[in-house]
Amino acid sequence: MVARLLKVPEVAVMTGLPESTLRFMRATGYGPRSARAGRRVMYRESDVASWIEEQFAADAERHHGFA
Repeated sequence: MVARLLKVPEVAVMTGLPESTLRFMRATGYGPRSARAGRRVMYRESDVASWIEEQFAADAERHHGFA
């Protein structure tokens, strides 16, 4: 099965983050896992969803001492 691939604008909508923030995160090695497909930066939808869940888990641990 082929994973659904998302472009930067789609990830921006999914995460609520500006495209410029996603580009900065990619350049600094933070954020959802991504890869180049030719000239485009692409994200697997499952990787973006996992990254969002990780952010909630990390926030819960920071604020409540558990995940």
